[in-house]
Amino acid sequence: MAGAARVRRAIRLQRIARTLAEWYPGDVEPTDDLHRSLAFLGSDLRADTVVRAGYVAAVPVAVLALCALVALLPVLPVAASVPAAAGIGLGATHVVHRLPVAAATLRRARALGDAPSLVARAALRLRLDSTPERAAIFAARTGTGPLARSLAAHAERTRSGPSAGLDAFAAEWRSWFPALERSIALLSAAVEAPPDEREQALERALETVLDGARTEMAEFAGDVRGPASGIYAFGVLLPLALVGVLPAARAGGVTIPASVFVVLYDVLLPVGLVGAGAWLLLRRPIAIAPPRVTAAHPDVPSEPTRGVVAGVLGVAFGFVCGSAVASWAAPVAAVGTGVGAALVVHYRPMAAVRRDVSAVEAGLADATAVVGRRVGAGEAVETAIESAAGATTGRTSDLFEAASGVQRRLRVGVRAAFLGEHGALRDIPSRRARATASLLAVAAAEGRPAGGTLVRLADHLTELRRVEEEARRELAAITGTLGHTAALFAPLVGGATVAMATQMAASEATTGSSASTAGASASTAGASTTGATTSLAATGVPGVATLDPSTLGAAVGVYVLALAAVLTVVATGLDRGLDRSLVGYRTGLALLAATATYLVAYQGAAMLF
Repeated sequence: MAGAARVRRAIRLQRIARTLAEWYPGDVEPTDDLHRSLAFLGSDLRADTVVRAGYVAAVPVAVLALCALVALLPVLPVAASVPAAAGIGLGATHVVHRLPVAAATLRRARALGDAPSLVARAALRLRLDSTPERAAIFAARTGTGPLARSLAAHAERTRSGPSAGLDAFAAEWRSWFPALERSIALLSAAVEAPPDEREQALERALETVLDGARTEMAEFAGDVRGPASGIYAFGVLLPLALVGVLPAARAGGVTIPASVFVVLYDVLLPVGLVGAGAWLLLRRPIAIAPPRVTAAHPDVPSEPTRGVVAGVLGVAFGFVCGSAVASWAAPVAAVGTGVGAALVVHYRPMAAVRRDVSAVEAGLADATAVVGRRVGAGEAVETAIESAAGATTGRTSDLFEAASGVQRRLRVGVRAAFLGEHGALRDIPSRRARATASLLAVAAAEGRPAGGTLVRLADHLTELRRVEEEARRELAAITGTLGHTAALFAPLVGGATVAMATQMAASEATTGSSASTAGASASTAGASTTGATTSLAATGVPGVATLDPSTLGAAVGVYVLALAAVLTVVATGLDRGLDRSLVGYRTGLALLAATATYLVAYQGAAMLF
C-alpha cells in the first residue's frame, strides 16, 4: 500500500514536470550529476525534461512571489519587490534542478548504512562455501534497498566471472564509500587465499568496512558542529533575543511594521532554517536507518481515521487552552496541538512496531551464539533453535520460541519457520533478523561445520550494533541540542520574551498616554520637531500597521512551531535518517511539547512581570 502510494506520487510529479517542460522550446545541457541521480532513483524522467521544467517553473513562482510581497509588505517599494520576486523565481529553478540530486543523495546515504551488514553476510557465506557467486547472491537476496539490488544486478550480469560481480559492484560505489571497495577487494582475495589464511582475510574485510563507517561518521560529526552551532545561534538565539529588544526600540522611536516582522519570523527565518537543515542532511555520508514500518503492517491501522479524530480533538483542546491564556494564543495553540496530536496518534502504532523490532534485535546476537555453539557440538539447528529460546529472554526468546513452535506444528524447515507464510518473522520488519534467519537456514543444510560460522555471526551482530551506537554518540551532542531546542528551549525563551515585551509595551503605553496628556498644549508647536522620532503609525502613514502585542505573540508562536518542526526533522535525519514514520512521530511530540511550553512560559512570565 505504501509502495503504491509512492508510485502514484512519483507519477504525478513526472506528469507535472513533463507539462512544464513542454513550455520551454530551447535546448538544454543537463549535468552528469543529474543524469546519475535520475538513474539511481529509477525515474522515467529524462534529465533535459527536469532542466526545462525548472526554467519554466521560475515564471509562475516569481509572479506569485511578487503578488505576495506587494500584499504582505506594503512598505517595500515596487522597485525592490520586482528583483526580490525574480530572485525567488530563480531559486525555484535551482530547487527543481537539484531536487533529484538531493533525493538521490539521501537515498544513497541510507543505502550505504547497510554496507557493513552486506559485507558481513557475504563473508559469512564465504566461510561455508568459498564461491564468490553464492556469496554475492546470498548477500543480495538477504538484504533490501539499493545496495542489495545493485549487488544482485552485478552478480546477474557477471554470473560466470571470477568475482561474480563483486569488483564491478565495489567500483560503482567507490566514490561514495571507499572503504566498501577495499572491503570487497579483501573478500575477493580471501577466495584465492589458502584455507589457513582465509579466516583472517574475511575478518579483515569486515573490519575494513566497519572502520570506514566509524571514520565517515566521526569526520561528519566534526564537520557539522560548526554549521549546527550557526543554525542554533542565528536561527534561534538571535531572533528570540531581538524580540526582547522591541520595546526598547519603540522607546527610541524605531517602529517595526507588523507585516515586516511577520514575514521575517514566519517566512524568511523558517525557509532559511529549512535550507540550512537540508544542507546538513545532504552532507551525511551514511545513514543507519531504522526498520521501515508502513501502513501495510497488520498492527498499523490502514485508515487515517484515528489521526484525523485526534487532530480535530487537539484543535478544540488547544483553542480552549489558548483562549484561557490570551486571545492571540488560541489559533497558535489550536494549530500546534491539532497537528501534533494528529501526527502522534497516526504514527504511534508504527513507533510501537519499531520498538518491538529493536527489542528483537537486541538479543539476536546472544541467541545466534547459543545456536552456533550447540550446532558446533553436534546438535541439529532445528533443536538448537528451541534451546536458544530457553537461553535468552524478552522478545528474542519469543521469536525463537515461535519459530520452534512453527517447526513442530507444521513440520517445516528453518527457513519456513522464520520466513515462511506463517513464520515467526512474518510481522517483524527487521532486515537483520531476516538475514540471520537466512543464514540459519543455510547452516541447517551444512550441519556441524556451520557452528563456528554462526558464532562468528553473533560476534558480527554485536559489532554492527556497536558501530551504530558509536555513530549516534558522535552526533548525540548535535542532535540532542537541536531536539531540546525545538521542543523546550525555544518555546520557553519565546514565551517569556513575548510576555516581557508585552508588559513593557503596556507600561510604555501608559507612560506615553500620561506624557501626551501633560504636553497636549505644546503638541502643535512641536509637531515638526518630534515628527522624526514618532512611529509610523503615529505619523499617519497609510497602509502601515505597527507591531502590537497580539501580533507579536501570534507571530512568535508560529515561529516557535516552525522551529519545533524543522529542528526536529533535522535532528531525526542526522540521527536515524529521514524515515517518514519516525520523523512524523517525533515531530508530533515536539509540536505538542513546544505548544504547551510556549503557553506556560508566557503565562508564568506574565505573572512574574
